[in-house]
Amino acid sequence: MKFNQYYLECLSHASYLVGDETTGRAVVVDPQRDVAEYVKDAAEAGLTIELIIETHFHADFLSGHLELAKETGAKIVYSDVAETEFESMGVADGERYELGEIVLEFRHTPGHTPESLSIVIYEHGVDAEPWGVLTGDTLFIGDVGRPDLLSSIGFSQDELAESLYDSLHTKIMTLPDDTRVFPAHGAGSACGKNLSTELESTIGNQKLTNYALLAPDKGTFIDMVTEGQPPAPGYFVHDAILNRKDRPLLDEASMPAALTYAEAKERIANGAILLDGRDPEEFANGHLKGAINVGLEGRYSEYAGSVIKPGTPIVLFVDPGHEIEGRNRLARIGFDTTVGFINEPYAVMLDNQDDTERASRLTAVDFDQRQRDVPNLQMVDVRNPGELESGSIEGAINIPVGQFPDRFQVLDPSKPTVVFCAGGYRSSVAASFLREAGFDDVSDLIGGFEAWREVMATS
Repeated sequence: MKFNQYYLECLSHASYLVGDETTGRAVVVDPQRDVAEYVKDAAEAGLTIELIIETHFHADFLSGHLELAKETGAKIVYSDVAETEFESMGVADGERYELGEIVLEFRHTPGHTPESLSIVIYEHGVDAEPWGVLTGDTLFIGDVGRPDLLSSIGFSQDELAESLYDSLHTKIMTLPDDTRVFPAHGAGSACGKNLSTELESTIGNQKLTNYALLAPDKGTFIDMVTEGQPPAPGYFVHDAILNRKDRPLLDEASMPAALTYAEAKERIANGAILLDGRDPEEFANGHLKGAINVGLEGRYSEYAGSVIKPGTPIVLFVDPGHEIEGRNRLARIGFDTTVGFINEPYAVMLDNQDDTERASRLTAVDFDQRQRDVPNLQMVDVRNPGELESGSIEGAINIPVGQFPDRFQVLDPSKPTVVFCAGGYRSSVAASFLREAGFDDVSDLIGGFEAWREVMATS
């Protein structure tokens, strides 16, 4: 058996290639949107991809099923309760599919979504026990799929939580304890609240360590999995809907349009957002006015999708050589509205210094002093609710980054403002968002809450 796990750190997303080396037949499960790596690896292994299996309609990324189908001619597979606008093949609960020696068994496991399924892998069709199971967003390492993401489009979180409990107890936990578990996401994903950094486990290990599987009854389980979930980024509903639809395909190798500064300014004047992909320190040292800073080195697409509304035109400001990366990473969450990148970005800044500015970043010591000197200082904690369990700064207003576009209006733009997160990445995103929205005096905290707590502990 050929088994590859692909892990996309910036989205905490795992996808899989499963191939039978005796027949050369293979499947890909839950592909990311830029699909060249699957095609390359299959070709090098002498495999033909014949199925593209989706465990459910994903909300946190735009899947690459259509792109991969075009490249390979493979059929797209969902649970037979799913309805798609494109041609797809439905599989029934318990249905088996033979690749040769390897046999896949599809199990309907609704709960995270109504159409969720898991894929049990038998290395040999005659084996009494399975080799592993691909659990999608039904079972994670240390967690289970959240049941609340579809509440805005007609599905009750409690009803889905009940289905999730039943799926776990009748379809997943009934597998032998030695069965390997491979989920669709790891730590950092907003699809759960307690995901492990581990990307593989066993059924037996999860029975012993996964908080949700230790719930003594269904009612307790529902309470546990519906409480304390992180705010979902604003693009999640957009992607959950778009993954059902026929849509334009991504050409992942093409270069976005190179824009002169005059062309970029015209697009921005007509409603485009200028997205600066440099790290927060570089951004603070100088950037074009009105730019929102989301660093390519971090969870770029997730946080861009948190503060930019779907459908908004985007102009990229990135270091030369990163233009395709910036466009493709936005396309991974269905943001296909990149209208181009600013050509020769540093020359543009040098030639248009009146259009540039620096961003205020405070050390923890400077911030402590500013709290003393500015009595009406407005402090904004952009961490998620679960992170606040470790404490916050007295008087700070909590608005997670994922809720910023809908909630920042509660802030007073006339007040000096300091934004902080855990380490300094999200705070630069939020502070630049506020500046673009018209806040005049905004700083963010270098090193975030942890740096401030260390200074307080030694002062």
